[in-house]
Amino acid sequence: MRQLKSAYVLPILILVTGLFYTFYVPGESLAVIILFKLIPMWLIIAYAIRRLPDRNRFSRFSTLMLTGLFFCMLGDAFIEGTFIAGLAAFLIGHLFYLAGFFTKMTVTPLKLASLLPIILYSFIIGRELTGALKTGGEEPLIIPVILYIAVISVMLFSSVLTGNIWAVSGSILFVISDSILAWNMFISEVAHSGALIMITYYSAQFLIAHSIRPLAEK
Repeated sequence: MRQLKSAYVLPILILVTGLFYTFYVPGESLAVIILFKLIPMWLIIAYAIRRLPDRNRFSRFSTLMLTGLFFCMLGDAFIEGTFIAGLAAFLIGHLFYLAGFFTKMTVTPLKLASLLPIILYSFIIGRELTGALKTGGEEPLIIPVILYIAVISVMLFSSVLTGNIWAVSGSILFVISDSILAWNMFISEVAHSGALIMITYYSAQFLIAHSIRPLAEK
């Protein structure tokens, strides 16, 4: 019973600190914003590590996934100052995620079929963002944004190939979070975008972290 209760401590702390940052942290101090933004990610990384058995803690897969979480945490900090630096950190994080997922993949016709809607969505969001960047005179961002869309799309597909519901759900939420962020930044304002972005983002990272143990034991 005690072990069962302790298993909920970190998820509850992640939920509380994530909601606190999303709805209550004042925006006057950049240092305060970054600090409280990173706390849920520290806890998510700790949650992922704590769930791993000792025999899997330093496996290739676990190392790739934990490194991905770490780079995404860096992205959280960098993006508050420089969009490109944040984008680069998240892109590296996704590369580690997809490398990890590919080590656990199994291919079936149904999984391969998921590539079609992923490509279609990537094309649509890429076309909309490219048009908006051209209109807004931000052509230098076009190549980095397209590259990021390509990488996160491959990451989503690689999660589908694992067959793990937590990994797939987390990856889908990551795409949703980034889509809202990009649409709000470059195309048109999205109502309640701040809350929507962070809720889907923290949920995505938590679900990906939760998937590490079952995939490590696969």
